[in-house]
Amino acid sequence: MSSGAASAGARTVSVMFEARHVTISIDRPPADVYAYVSDPVRLPEWAAGLSGSIAHLDGKWVAASPMGRVTVEFAPPNLFGVLDHDVTLESGEVVHNPFRVLPNGDGSELVLTLLRREGMSAEEFDADEAAIRGDLETLRGILEAGS
Repeated sequence: MSSGAASAGARTVSVMFEARHVTISIDRPPADVYAYVSDPVRLPEWAAGLSGSIAHLDGKWVAASPMGRVTVEFAPPNLFGVLDHDVTLESGEVVHNPFRVLPNGDGSELVLTLLRREGMSAEEFDADEAAIRGDLETLRGILEAGS
C-alpha cells in the first residue's frame, strides 16, 4: 500500500487514500509520552487493536493481534516525536501508520493518521478509527495516572 503515481496510458494518475487524523491530548511532557509509546514491549498495555502480546524474534517485533500474527517495524529513535510504524499482515500487506507526539503547552498531543486501505468498507474504516480512539484513551489513562 503506497500513495504514488500509477500510469494510465500516456497519462499519470495520482493514487491517494482517504485519511483521518485521530488525536488525543495527554497531560504529560512529550519526552515522557515518547519514551513510553516508543517502547514496543508496552504495546500490549494500551494497543488492543494491534497487540495482545509482542516478542522480539529473529530481529523483528512479532505481535499476536486481532488481525493474526503481524510484524511491527518502528521508526528509529529520534528527537522529533516520530512514532511511525509499519505493520506487516500475514497476507504480506504492509500498513504504514504515521504517528507523532507533539508539544501542546506543558503536555502532549498524539496524532495518528489513519489511511483507508484499498478495499476497506466505510464501516470497517469507522471501526478502525473507533478502535484507535479507544487505544489512545487507554494510553492517556495509563500516562496520566503515572504523573
